[in-house]
Amino acid sequence: MHPGRLKLIIPLAALAFANACQTVQYTGRSQFLLISESEEKKMGIEAYKAILKKAKLSKDRKKVALVRRVGRRIAKHANKPDFQWEFNLVDDDKQINAFCLPGGKVAFYTGILPVAEKEIGVAVVMGHEIAHALARHGAERVSQGMLVQGGGQLLSAAIGAKTPHQQNLYRQLYALGTGVGIMLPYSRKNESEADKIGMILMAKAGYDPAEALLFWQRMEAATSGKKGRGGSLEKFLSTHPTSRDRQEQIKAWLPEIYKKYYKPKK
Repeated sequence: MHPGRLKLIIPLAALAFANACQTVQYTGRSQFLLISESEEKKMGIEAYKAILKKAKLSKDRKKVALVRRVGRRIAKHANKPDFQWEFNLVDDDKQINAFCLPGGKVAFYTGILPVAEKEIGVAVVMGHEIAHALARHGAERVSQGMLVQGGGQLLSAAIGAKTPHQQNLYRQLYALGTGVGIMLPYSRKNESEADKIGMILMAKAGYDPAEALLFWQRMEAATSGKKGRGGSLEKFLSTHPTSRDRQEQIKAWLPEIYKKYYKPKK
């Protein structure tokens, strides 16, 4: 490479990296993001439409109403007026999962409802998944992938280039980073952060955050000595903190969350 070009690229890259450092709300953790929030939301909406197009939506009005009621209640405290919230229930008992894509696009699978048991259990899952979107974990995963790929095209995309080829790379990397079905899971660090932020959100919405401890205990019990359904749960939990670590973290967070955020519904 010509020395003159190198001198130009280095400060531009340094500027891009400096602008990419952001702080996660509630936890204060520093994260590295190469994607704008507006672009992230756009891709989240596109991915959500693609997923729902292939999914079978539940016709159980009572269960759908439950998911939407809890979702709206927690979304009120997410402080994201720019999100276009949407909550859907996918009829798939084999998928013990849920997700929230950027822009407020939430889906629950019917398979997770028996583990949630009741409304407050749904609130644990809802808070956790919405927390992923608020903390921009999907964008963080994509940014990490962009760094791993390293190419000049990806760096150009990160700082504003918009060729069709680069936009296609964005979509492919985003699909790898958002954590549902064929998509790659989040890291344990992201999962722990989503646990804490999710507990804060459910506490602000008036749900007792101590239910998080009971919910994850039920998840652990559901994986013990079972095949099929348990195997699905084990896959879901494979990148999450270990059950013991998660429960210890929840116990450690509870006093602060009760003091700062819990507002019991009267």
